[in-house]
Amino acid sequence: MIEDEVSKEAIKRTMKSLRRRHLLEEGAHGPAFAALLKPITLQGFEWKEKAENLELELQQCYKAQSRLSEQLVVEVAESRNTKSLIQEKETLITDLQSEIEQKRDECSQLKESLDDKTKALDVVLSENHALKAQLEELMINVRNTDAENKLLVDRIMSEKLEAAEKINEISMMYEDLRVRCQINSIEQLARQHVDGVIRQNEFGFEDLVESTVPSVCKHTITAHAGGCGSVLFQWNSDKLITGGQDRTVKIWDTNTGLLSSTLNGCLGSVLDLSVTHDNKSVIAASSSNHLFVFDIGSGRIRHSLTGHTDKVCAVDVSRVSCRHVLSAAYDRTIKVWDLQKGYCVNTIISHSNCNALCFSMDGLTVCTGHVDGNLRLWDTQTGKLISEVSAHSQPVTSIYLSRNGNTVLTSGRDNLHNLFDMRTLEVCLTFRANGNKVASNWSRSCISADDNYVAAGSMDGSIYVWSRSKADIVSTLKGHTAPVLSCAWSGLGKPMASADRSGTVCIWT
Repeated sequence: MIEDEVSKEAIKRTMKSLRRRHLLEEGAHGPAFAALLKPITLQGFEWKEKAENLELELQQCYKAQSRLSEQLVVEVAESRNTKSLIQEKETLITDLQSEIEQKRDECSQLKESLDDKTKALDVVLSENHALKAQLEELMINVRNTDAENKLLVDRIMSEKLEAAEKINEISMMYEDLRVRCQINSIEQLARQHVDGVIRQNEFGFEDLVESTVPSVCKHTITAHAGGCGSVLFQWNSDKLITGGQDRTVKIWDTNTGLLSSTLNGCLGSVLDLSVTHDNKSVIAASSSNHLFVFDIGSGRIRHSLTGHTDKVCAVDVSRVSCRHVLSAAYDRTIKVWDLQKGYCVNTIISHSNCNALCFSMDGLTVCTGHVDGNLRLWDTQTGKLISEVSAHSQPVTSIYLSRNGNTVLTSGRDNLHNLFDMRTLEVCLTFRANGNKVASNWSRSCISADDNYVAAGSMDGSIYVWSRSKADIVSTLKGHTAPVLSCAWSGLGKPMASADRSGTVCIWT
């Protein structure tokens, strides 16, 4: 406010001085104007005009002078405002300089703190180097200890392997002796056979079981979700084993139709089953390219046999030993497995995929049925092809060895069921029916326990039973509503079981 009043007073003084100057100039120029008027009047009108023009110019000069005065006043005011702004800036600069001084003090303090922290870090690094050296020494000691432990473990494992090899040698010697004894007993029994028939007055008749032709469905069981592709009985038992699309293996009591136990663990659908002769283990062929060996007593998996590269569609256990297992897969290989060792001991390669197979009675040969319709005999030890015959015009779907081992039943997609002599691979009998149509590439047919009857399922859900002696149909069983995929006959002579694509199992008596 004080500065504004000062500026106003300065402006007033300036205006007064300008007016005085103007009056003085007018007074100074007055005599000149008067002197000039006389000659101008005398000289005429032209001079008068010039005087008037000069007067006008003088008035314009006064106006310009007034404008300059006003501009001067404005500039003086602006200069005073600029001066006040400069003073404010100087004050701000002073404040900023004081803040800079404070920041410098803080920076010096932080620098001192950083120096202290650096010194502490150097101490920690020196301690870390010392600890690292100690750790390296400890690691060297650990490596030395691990090397010593490895040597000890290798020594222990080598001793265990030597002991296991000795045990395996003893087991193999025992197995060979047992096989020889069984072969000798089989040879003695074979001498009493006449064309594959045991006379009632000869030795071995008491082991012959007479089978009855089934006619009634005793139980209808919904066994598996998605379908049941394999059924078989335990040896000389009425216990039925089934496997299906639900990746389970189930054991049933055929007297009551109730479930006895369920074996879980398969990674794919169960396509075929086989059981050892001591009824302790069941082997499941799976679409997951694996074979699963279940312990029936505990329900647990003993082995998971891996080696096939495609789905395993057929499996069988040796009739001489519970140790050896055959499997066939859609990778065109047939493998021989040792259950004691838990791995494959021989691989047979065929140019055609195998759908079904079975061991011979002596366990030295294997009979296989293939997609090309041929029946082949192989040596299980050398893997060489012994014999080959064209069994069907379309793929073979089933192979079943008779109880005496002299004949083998084959079924094909040509809807024929042929009975071959194992010794000559010649067709003994052919079974057919107008309504009988094989349902799939893995439809299984069977022979009765006394080798007198043949049973096979059909696409229409029927089961056809033929008599070997009459070479004709003796019964047609109807109870399924879906194509029948598998049939099995109990070694006790009855009952018979069948399974269809919907997962239903029928027990026939």
